[in-house]
Amino acid sequence: MLLKLERGFDKFANIIGGFTAIVLVLMILNVFYDAIMRYLFNTGDIAMQEMEWHLFSVVILFGVSYTLKEDGHVRVDLIYDRLKPKKKAIINMIGVITFIFPITLLVIFSSIGFAQEAYEFNEISGDPGGLTHRWIIKAMIPISFSLLIITSVGFFIRNLNIYLGLHEYEDHSIAHEAQKYKEEITKKTGDK
Repeated sequence: MLLKLERGFDKFANIIGGFTAIVLVLMILNVFYDAIMRYLFNTGDIAMQEMEWHLFSVVILFGVSYTLKEDGHVRVDLIYDRLKPKKKAIINMIGVITFIFPITLLVIFSSIGFAQEAYEFNEISGDPGGLTHRWIIKAMIPISFSLLIITSVGFFIRNLNIYLGLHEYEDHSIAHEAQKYKEEITKKTGDK
């Protein structure tokens, strides 16, 4: 039951990751277009320049949820890497309850009014030719942190499954990743 629930949360996080990847590609294309227009044709579009940071904001805001699913968030690896999987799972579960949930809920509830105010006042860019509907990007804050709450539940369940011994801990430490790449290179060079 818990493993099936974990897989469901992982699929949800993968959808967020796919969306984030698409937005990242759009951002890269936008920056490419802006650079070509600015440096080759000596012209530019304020709206397209603003779109760069709008898209970058979406990548960061939504990427946090996928990063948590991939266990790529920041922590003190010096201590954490030396712990046994069950202790790592306990630390992760405590971290979700004591840090992620409270901070995420605080951001959600404090940013809703921020986005609502931008909508009610029909906030637009202060620059001539800039983007309108500034509330859309501001609404991404509570939306993305709501998604983070959901993926945090999945992260908690994964660590509960590890603690209960329902599946193995996947080591994402730098040392483990380096060793994995070293073994792949050795295998490829040994095959030749």
